[in-house]
Amino acid sequence: MTDSAGRRGTVRTILAVDDSRTNLDVLGARLGALGHLMVLAGDGREALDLIAGRGIDLVLLDMVMPGMSGIDVLTELRGSRDTVDLPVIMVTGRSEPQAAVEALAAGADDWIAKPFSFDVLAARIERILARSTRLADLKRSNAALDARIAARAIELGEARAELARTRADRARLVASIQALHDEVERLSAR
Repeated sequence: MTDSAGRRGTVRTILAVDDSRTNLDVLGARLGALGHLMVLAGDGREALDLIAGRGIDLVLLDMVMPGMSGIDVLTELRGSRDTVDLPVIMVTGRSEPQAAVEALAAGADDWIAKPFSFDVLAARIERILARSTRLADLKRSNAALDARIAARAIELGEARAELARTRADRARLVASIQALHDEVERLSAR
């Protein structure tokens, strides 16, 4: 299997969260058939527990659920340093534009209204997973660059310390030479 970044063997884990068991079963079967590892949650609290316990690559989050809504779950995800960049597609039965505005304002990466075309959902998932991979690669590159900068800063500090020692040695040598010169002058003057 090849993922959207062209890597072989990468299986992406998708968490589907919906209070409808039928919706979860359909999503699990269809996305599983595309090669994704599916994890299913029936409510927001269970979803947060699953996200904390395993490596989830993307969340399909129902917007309207009893108890903890999808917006509440999303707010918690965006409020945590560990999950702030976790890709989330909000799924909603509300088709009015305000639903999209609420989902996107809360931090969803995308949204889709039920009933939806599965092909459209699959395309959105692939696009968001590809973007997530690029973001992770960029973060790794930035971390490597930060490490290189830190190493160079240490090297620069060491070079400055060596330069200071060399300058101090030079000043001592100049003073020594001056003292010898003064002694030679004094002896010559006799």
